[in-house]
Amino acid sequence: MPRSVAKTQLDPKTLKSFEEYVREAEAAMEQTLPDEHRFLWSDGERDRAQQVRKGKVVAQAWASNGPARVPGGLIHDWVGAAFTSGTTVEATLALVQDYDHHQDIYQPEVQISKLMRHRGNDFEVYMRLLKKKILTVVLDTDHDVRYGCIAPTRCFCRSYTTRIAEVDNAGTSKEEVFPADTGYGFLWRLYSYWRFLGRDGGVYIECRAISLSRDVPFGLGWMVEPIIQKLPRESLIRTLDCTRRALLARLT
Repeated sequence: MPRSVAKTQLDPKTLKSFEEYVREAEAAMEQTLPDEHRFLWSDGERDRAQQVRKGKVVAQAWASNGPARVPGGLIHDWVGAAFTSGTTVEATLALVQDYDHHQDIYQPEVQISKLMRHRGNDFEVYMRLLKKKILTVVLDTDHDVRYGCIAPTRCFCRSYTTRIAEVDNAGTSKEEVFPADTGYGFLWRLYSYWRFLGRDGGVYIECRAISLSRDVPFGLGWMVEPIIQKLPRESLIRTLDCTRRALLARLT
């Protein structure tokens, strides 16, 4: 990592703002869960729904004005959708819950994945993530994941990071794992909300990803902004596309 990018720590005020944002977002999401007509974000616009149905991975910022600026940080809120023909919700859940193989499904972004604990619909997962956009950032992450189903063909999931630790010189004898909430701050938190709906001879998969990063240091926008501003969208699209491709591969 270039010396010009200074290490920092997550400010409690930044985290509080993120938590308040998440509470409001989750309250709104809760209202649409039981409503089959509002369950899918992609159903909200005819053109968007048609694009997804035709096999395109569609993603956009939840708010048109871009990341929400909070003291010392940025909140990124993206939502995306994909459709996989010929599969089922049961097969989709089996794939996404196969955490020991996420390193195969979602490579190269997921470099290591391990299921640490599993009880019923609750999972605790470890992943080593690679984020690369001008700069390369490696992160050790722990996730608390919970699933639920409203009906056999309508299920949902929420995933919270419980630890994100940046890693310097990953995979070498000089590897150093920073304490959580300390480092360059390109990803402080990542909360993901998934929905799965069986319809039209396949499964619609949607994900809303809300993440927290540091703000852009003055004078270093050319270096830091691409990884902070563009990676959330690219990562979401790649995750949905990898999920769709893996499901299609299991049909052959």
